[in-house]
Amino acid sequence: MLADLVTIVWKEWKELLLSRGGLRGGLVSTIGIPLVMLGIYLPWQNGPEWVTTPLLPVAWSWLPLLLVGALVADSFAGERERKTLETLLASRLSDRAILFGKMAALAGYGWGLAVSSLLLGTVTVNALHRQERLLLPGANTVAVIVVFGLLSSLLAASGGVLISLRATSVRQAAQINSLAMLALILGAVALAKSLPPSWGARLAAAFTGPNLVRTELVAAAGLIVIDAALIAGAVARFQRARLILD
Repeated sequence: MLADLVTIVWKEWKELLLSRGGLRGGLVSTIGIPLVMLGIYLPWQNGPEWVTTPLLPVAWSWLPLLLVGALVADSFAGERERKTLETLLASRLSDRAILFGKMAALAGYGWGLAVSSLLLGTVTVNALHRQERLLLPGANTVAVIVVFGLLSSLLAASGGVLISLRATSVRQAAQINSLAMLALILGAVALAKSLPPSWGARLAAAFTGPNLVRTELVAAAGLIVIDAALIAGAVARFQRARLILD
């Protein structure tokens, strides 16, 4: 199954690059522009704070959610529109390889781009804003970005694939996916504003001092549960015969 999984991942990455006006255009639009913006331009504009701000883990760990969310609608709905889904489903590739391969390709793209942008941004800040010592993000910050970046990539990939499996078109899948992410963001903002002052103080304390690591572990566990539920839903939805008839 591993070989089949790699085959699907390579197929997805190749289509991602070639769908943007050829290999050169794909590299520029899907990798080059995000890297330049996130790894060079924004660090150059923000200076040392780009590396040292306490908000760095929050911003970078959720960045893959947006990167993957912009592409995931095409995963199965795009195959259906291009009339290539039947050919893919008729191949010798197993159901798990097709489904998990598409998820892995999307999650790998978002997570890899976020980590690469962080590394490039650190180099940019140190090159353009020289200090007496190297400006590096803390070990906990790097760990949070790596772990939560991966979990948020899986969240966007698994949830988006589940939506794309049910959608009749890429446009419909993209709209539903956008509404889901908007609801997630607005829901979090509304929840934060509705908390009593005493709860807000407790929440702030949970992200400081010795409580921080425990809070991160709880949040990671919660994301793992959500990711597992979405993946299970996608596995249950992925039925070869039903998809061909759809």
